[in-house]
Amino acid sequence: MKKYATAILRNLSTFLEILISFILAAGILILTLKLITTLQHLPNEDIYPNYDDLLATCFNLIIGVELIRMLYQHSPATVFEVLLFAIARQVIIDHSSPVNSLIGVIAIAVIFATRKFLFSNFDESERFIFRASSRVEHVNKIIHVHIPYHDQQTLLDVMMGRLDSEQAEIGVGSCIYFDDFGLRVAKMRHGQISRIEVIRSLK
Repeated sequence: MKKYATAILRNLSTFLEILISFILAAGILILTLKLITTLQHLPNEDIYPNYDDLLATCFNLIIGVELIRMLYQHSPATVFEVLLFAIARQVIIDHSSPVNSLIGVIAIAVIFATRKFLFSNFDESERFIFRASSRVEHVNKIIHVHIPYHDQQTLLDVMMGRLDSEQAEIGVGSCIYFDDFGLRVAKMRHGQISRIEVIRSLK
């Protein structure tokens, strides 16, 4: 029951995120069209007093586009990109002092270093644990994966079939892999597989 409630809440949150993304995209599209129509009046200082104002507007729109990507992709990489554009905007447009610019450059360097040395592919996956007796058809519907199956096969049937064909050792931690997800033995009881973890890639 808990798994179904979790799946409903996850689907609802996904719907709301998509809806917010569409609203944000519509707003950005309207502002972009408005920006295009004002280009013919660019020398008019009443519309754009200087180049910095135009640059600030473009940066704001770009950051909005990156926010949309962050909402629907759900990956640390998109968070890094939003932060990178936001800090770059501050460094390029704000001319308050050399110290502030230096701090901004250092912040950008820290973001790149974090992405290179601390970024983990495990952050790009979701993990779900099911009973080994769970029907594959139901698992596919709950977490939106495409585990291949025949008739009324269970996760255990799929797991054992692949492990036997690969002549792999059966134990806690044993894994089989597909294109964008994998199955892992999460728990065994009395020598039998009782829990199987489904690891879904978010990339």
